[in-house]
Amino acid sequence: MLLNAESKKAIFKKHGNSETNTGYSESQIAMFTERINHLTEHLKVKKKDFSTQRSLIMLVGKRRSLLDYLHKTDITRYRAIISELGLRK
Repeated sequence: MLLNAESKKAIFKKHGNSETNTGYSESQIAMFTERINHLTEHLKVKKKDFSTQRSLIMLVGKRRSLLDYLHKTDITRYRAIISELGLRK
């Protein structure tokens, strides 16, 4: 896995306002985005790794459901995380 404990803490501190605030929607979305980017790069090299491909699809679905939740509850936070992470929408 690409992410170690220090990089996870940095992501949580940047997007969740604290290193220990792992339940914040923005921090979870940022963590999923980092993992998705890593798996995408892996699949560019190893095209026939179907278990990783399935994991990637599942992660994208989880991130999408969190983004939908954030869109329904607080549109300003949703727009901020979309622009900050560079996600299309």
